[in-house]
Amino acid sequence: MNAGLLVLLLVVVGVLIAALAVAVVVLTRRKPAAVSAADLQAAPVESVSVPQVMAATEVDDGLESRRAELDARAGELTALRQRTETEYRDLQSKADALMATAQTARAEADDEARARRSELRDQRTDLERREQRLSDREERLDTEARSLEERGRSLDELKGQLKAQRQALVEVEAEQQQVLERVAGLTAEQAKAELVAAVEHEAKRQAVLVARDIERQATRDADAKARSIVVGAIQRVASEQTSESVVSAVHLPGDDMKGRIIGREGRNIRAFEQVTGVNVMIDDTPESVLLSSFDPVRRETARMTLSELVKDGRIHPQRIEEVHERSKNQIEQQCLRAAEDAMAEVGISDLHPALVPILGTLRYRTSYGQNVLKHLIESAHIAGLMAAEMRLDVAQCKRSAFLHDIGKALTHEVEGSHAIIGADLARRYGEDPDVVHAIEAHHNEVEVRTVEAVLTQAADAISGSRPGARRESIEAYVQRLERLEEIAGSREGIDKVFAMQAGRELRVMVIPEVVDDIEAQVLARDIAKQIEEELTYPGQIRVTVVRESRATETAR
Repeated sequence: MNAGLLVLLLVVVGVLIAALAVAVVVLTRRKPAAVSAADLQAAPVESVSVPQVMAATEVDDGLESRRAELDARAGELTALRQRTETEYRDLQSKADALMATAQTARAEADDEARARRSELRDQRTDLERREQRLSDREERLDTEARSLEERGRSLDELKGQLKAQRQALVEVEAEQQQVLERVAGLTAEQAKAELVAAVEHEAKRQAVLVARDIERQATRDADAKARSIVVGAIQRVASEQTSESVVSAVHLPGDDMKGRIIGREGRNIRAFEQVTGVNVMIDDTPESVLLSSFDPVRRETARMTLSELVKDGRIHPQRIEEVHERSKNQIEQQCLRAAEDAMAEVGISDLHPALVPILGTLRYRTSYGQNVLKHLIESAHIAGLMAAEMRLDVAQCKRSAFLHDIGKALTHEVEGSHAIIGADLARRYGEDPDVVHAIEAHHNEVEVRTVEAVLTQAADAISGSRPGARRESIEAYVQRLERLEEIAGSREGIDKVFAMQAGRELRVMVIPEVVDDIEAQVLARDIAKQIEEELTYPGQIRVTVVRESRATETAR
């Protein structure tokens, strides 16, 4: 490409030189003619003849035509020069572009070469390291080989010594046997036969005695065997039960946070209690606030809400509602994970998806102080162990015991005993009829017809009756508080009901569009009268009806 460009440039230069030469020749010839014409014009008219004038005129016409021809040639040369210059510039730009491309390609080639050289250096270094390791390994192998050769020689020497000692022992044993035969008057075979006969007689006598003892022991242990199965099941699955509490403590970064929790004129603490339904107790305890509620789900939700509010630092009624809703969602997720963990522990994986969240709510439910979800896991393990000892279907028995108290999750929503509620729930979601029967019959509300139902009853009784499993007083206390909320919640126009102050206060929040101020007073009096007629309780119970109207608009 560069050679073609040079040839083209030479051609252009040659054309320019030829054009200049032609121009010089024309100008040289034209100058005398011009002078002659001038002389003719300068000469006197009288001395110029007609032929001379005609000759001068012809000369002028020739000069004019030659001049026009030269001008035309000059224009062509100018156009040719312009085209030549344009082509030269184009060729020059192409040459520059080609040169830049060549330089770029050369730079890339240099970079690639440097990378290849670096890679080759690294490979060479790696190969040198490998060669060094191989040489070190060869040296170690040579050392070990020499050590093994020396050890082999030592073993050969020891083998020879042992062979000699063994031969000596054989000779000594043969001599001793000959001496014993001479002393006893019997051969070795005769002595062996007498010894075998004596051992056989003694073994038979011992076998008869052992068989007799085994029969007597089996008779004595017949009843104890069944008891040991139950005791072993209890021992293998017994777990500690946390004592039920109605108070949760929330730690604060400082005592100044108590004032922010209370708010101006108690606005924040009233909003918190109304939204969560939990009583907030602020006393002289440093850096701590107590939350009191008989409902563990509600109390845990309030604890998470208050912890997040304290951590964030922004505490006002609207913020309390937002955080409380988020905490409720978190509690639901925790219940779902608790149910999945319990199913994995028991070994059940095909439970209907609708039953899983219901089962998870039992994480925060207690029965006589015993956590219901842990009670179900414990009962399932006990039933499985007893079913294995009795050669029954272990999976079916564990499933029946695991689901027998699932109805307790809905007792506050559906009327009836938890056994019947749980059986209906299991039947609705496609559980096996034997499992449904075991659930509805575990408190003898339905006549027991299957072995699985009997084992479910036994596992329930074992888990609930072991020492430290349950507490009667807490259960009665919770039932009384739940009954308080049921009395108020059964009336029309009620939005939320919370039993607070350990059951000494019942806070009722009504829908403002349904209940006006006069009806709120009547509602408080009717609820208090019904509580007096239906419940037995120490002291007094204050009924507070809260009617609140809110107006909300959005600024855009």
